[in-house]
Amino acid sequence: MKNQLLWAVCSIFLVLTACGDSKPAEEAAQTVTPDSTDAVAPAEFADAKYAEIVKNGLNSLSAGDVSGWMAAFADNAVYVWNSGDSLAGKAAISEWWTKRRTDVIDSLTNKNQIFLPIKVNKPQSVEAPGIWVLGWWEATAKYKTSGKKMTQWIHSDTHFNADGKIDRVIQYIDMAVVNKAMTK
Repeated sequence: MKNQLLWAVCSIFLVLTACGDSKPAEEAAQTVTPDSTDAVAPAEFADAKYAEIVKNGLNSLSAGDVSGWMAAFADNAVYVWNSGDSLAGKAAISEWWTKRRTDVIDSLTNKNQIFLPIKVNKPQSVEAPGIWVLGWWEATAKYKTSGKKMTQWIHSDTHFNADGKIDRVIQYIDMAVVNKAMTK
């Protein structure tokens, strides 16, 4: 009986050994690869200097210094609102905002600012690769037309070209709140 038990244990050991990985443990360990350092992530944090460019520009715009804000823009920049309206070219954007700050908006303040610079390596849909700054802030504007104020959270996506200039801004804003504050 002891011989049969010994034979059964040895048979099971041989079967398990034969069915197992035939590579030595060292070789098997070498074939297991952790996440490759050569793989590129779809997105990563970008240099904080881009967030500072957006923040400083926004502060210039709030102070009524449109040219200071526009200094970071590329000549072929595009400014898009979530409504689908847009402006193309640095000159058109500057003209629109200069008129807006001169004739329409009496004062503009932005607080609780949050800026997140990211680098898109592999676009997931329609976004352009490269440096983006996602921004959120609470804006309060007082309008000359009515004397009323409006406050709302605004979100913007700002893209930088290869020369470090802003070439696209997408701004998400509730125009119903703006229009209500502009009426007498």
